[in-house]
Amino acid sequence: MKIGHIENGIVLDHITAGNGMNIYNVLNLGKLDCAVALIKNAESPKMGKKDIIKISTLLDIDLDILGYLDPGITVNVIRDGEVAERRTLALPQRVAGVIKCKNPRCITSVEREIVHEFKLVDPVKKVYRCIYCEQKV
Repeated sequence: MKIGHIENGIVLDHITAGNGMNIYNVLNLGKLDCAVALIKNAESPKMGKKDIIKISTLLDIDLDILGYLDPGITVNVIRDGEVAERRTLALPQRVAGVIKCKNPRCITSVEREIVHEFKLVDPVKKVYRCIYCEQKV
């Protein structure tokens, strides 16, 4: 299979196989008015299989959300057909507006306008805690 190169845009590479559609949906890529290619289960010498997302426009992506969803992603910014910037993501120290606290007694359950915010407490087990009630996710 051959997907053409992009002149200006973003390539999300090294997505865990099967996680590409989730990232596509969380980033609302279906609402973009540009070409978006989602490649599932591409062969990878490093990972065995991986997903790739190519977006044919430059846009502002929340890297903390991507790092939370799949910390091994590589973000490549393409300008004039060349990789202008490459970033390998990791688990963010804080995540806001991505996870919802499940504690019914948390202030975020009562005060709907408060943004759900979590801090990383165990990077090995990928455990986050609500900054308001300490509920573990």
